[in-house]
Amino acid sequence: MEYSTFWWLLAGLLVIAELLTGTFYLLMLALGAVLGALTAYAGQTLTTQIVVAAVLGAAAVFACHLLRKRSPSRQPASSNRDVNMDVGETVMVEQWNSDGTAQVRHRGAIWTVIGRPGGMPTPGQHRVAEVIGNRLLVDKV
Repeated sequence: MEYSTFWWLLAGLLVIAELLTGTFYLLMLALGAVLGALTAYAGQTLTTQIVVAAVLGAAAVFACHLLRKRSPSRQPASSNRDVNMDVGETVMVEQWNSDGTAQVRHRGAIWTVIGRPGGMPTPGQHRVAEVIGNRLLVDKV
């Protein structure tokens, strides 16, 4: 079997493994295997092929790691406005109960709202900061 065939089979297996696991890093290693195949086509020795594939694969994995580390972390769904349409909306709290909750009408239904821990519950306009189960965590506007 030609060395280039081995490299293409390895690249294919890495792509299949990436599809099964969902990690992007295996695609970068597959790129290294593709470069190993191209190096084999160029007539280089097996040692050169391995070194080229390893260096490119490691560099691509390191670059992906750095890019992911620098990107902003994702918010949890409970406080992400892109996922939960209630986050950022305002509600009017008429009166707080003694247990720190209140009942408000929001989107045609009655919701239980809670204030941030440590905050003073005061009536008025509040902004929904997070949805916790069937309760709205609110901040005073």
